[in-house]
Amino acid sequence: MAEATGLWVFGYGSLCWNPGFEFKRNMTGHVKGFGRRFWQGNDSHRGTSDKPGRVATLIDDRKEITYGRAFEVTGSAALPYLENRECTLGGYLTTISTFYSQDGTQTFPVVIYIATQKNKHWLGDAPIHDIAQQILESKGPSGHNVEYLLRLADFMHQFIPEAYDEHLFTLELVVRARIKELNLCLKTLMGNREFVIQIEIERDSDSSDNDIPDNVPRRQSYEYTSRIAGKTLRCLKP
Repeated sequence: MAEATGLWVFGYGSLCWNPGFEFKRNMTGHVKGFGRRFWQGNDSHRGTSDKPGRVATLIDDRKEITYGRAFEVTGSAALPYLENRECTLGGYLTTISTFYSQDGTQTFPVVIYIATQKNKHWLGDAPIHDIAQQILESKGPSGHNVEYLLRLADFMHQFIPEAYDEHLFTLELVVRARIKELNLCLKTLMGNREFVIQIEIERDSDSSDNDIPDNVPRRQSYEYTSRIAGKTLRCLKP
C-alpha cells in the first residue's frame, strides 16, 4: 500500500458504513485518547426536533482507543459535503489526531469530527437503558436510529473483530433484546437496504488463503465487499 500522504478523515459513526463522499483510499484502524459515546443528539438524520435521536461522538479519555475507518479525501465536493453533514447539520467541530492502521504499518494525521457539550444538539451521558430506549423511539429523514447503531456495531464485528467497544456493544445488546421483546421487525428498522463496503486490506505474506477471490461479498446481517490488494489479514478469514 502506498504511503499515506494526502488529507485523511477518520470515521467512527455512520461514515464507517455510509461515507457518502468520494475518496481515493480507505483503511481500518484506530485513534488513541478517545472513547466513543452515543451522547450527541441528532434531529436532521436520525431524529426530529421533537424527538432527537442519539449518534456517536468522541470524548477525551487517554486510556481509551476508538476503532473506525480512515478515508483519503479526493475531489472538490468531499470537504464541503462533510462540513455540511457533520458541522452544519450535526453540530460537530474538527480536530486533528493520529491514525494507526489495523495492520500496524502506518500512522498519519487524520481530521476527526467531534461534538462537544457546547453545541445545541448535545444530550450527554445517561443510563444505558435510557439511551437504548431513545434510539428505539427515534427516526429521521435518513432512517431509524436503530439502523445507525446496528450498522455501526456490525461494521465493527465484520471488519475489526479484535476490537472491543463496551459502550457500543452494550447498547447493541440492549437494543437487540428490546427489539426481540417487543417483536419489532428488524428489516423495517434497518430500512430494508444493504450497503456494500470496500476496504483496502493488506494481506499477510504468510497467509495460506491465496485462493480467496477478490471482491467476494461476505454476508452476515448485511452484505459487505472487501477490495483486497495482496494478501488478506488472518482476522478477516471467513
